[in-house]
Amino acid sequence: MKIAAGVGKNLAIVKAAQKVDFEVILTKSEDELLDLLITGSVDAAVRGSLSASQLMSKLRENYPEVSRASFLEINGHQFLLAPVGIDEGDTLEKKEKIIDNGVQFLKDNGFEPKVAVLSGGRPQDRGRSSRIDSSIREAEQLTMITKDKYPVKHYFILIEDAVSDGANLILAPDGICGNLIFRSLVLMGSIKSYGAVTLGVKEIFIDTSRSQNEEGYLQALKFAGKLAKLREE
Repeated sequence: MKIAAGVGKNLAIVKAAQKVDFEVILTKSEDELLDLLITGSVDAAVRGSLSASQLMSKLRENYPEVSRASFLEINGHQFLLAPVGIDEGDTLEKKEKIIDNGVQFLKDNGFEPKVAVLSGGRPQDRGRSSRIDSSIREAEQLTMITKDKYPVKHYFILIEDAVSDGANLILAPDGICGNLIFRSLVLMGSIKSYGAVTLGVKEIFIDTSRSQNEEGYLQALKFAGKLAKLREE
């Protein structure tokens, strides 16, 4: 098995690559990393500490609906958090596509999907601001148009209830909120992160924060290897 990983300013990815039991090809450019992945020269790729904006821009040349979902674990419960790219999930249609792709990923990897849609307030917070009203209204619309396809529930702002109820695909109001939730839970908190699954592509590409530590990169590399092995089977 071969996994490509990107090396930018954060060299923790280099140390992590030395601790796995498969071959890791280290690359220093976005073009080289994607070339290895798309040509099938490697079984999967991990962003490491290369530029997210450049990589995602290049991926979208072939996959216009690409988005990212962080694969997280707390107290043994694993779930996807999406969107986590700050420019992702900014329309109702894009959120619906993220749910479609996220549910497919969960099914492909042995999970029974349970979707939680978040919004910017509690039910009784309607009327406090137009932004809160808009967020709640859009979450209700999204729940309505997806409920006949998947088990989905609108949890309003109560992400803690979504996790305790066992939701394994949690949809933030937008990519900025999702990115902030990720940073709070993982980079400042203690939740385990396996990196972000790239949805809407046929290849296995795991996104990682440039601020991640060695242990975080190690988890992402192992996760990429696990997904590649499952695909082979």
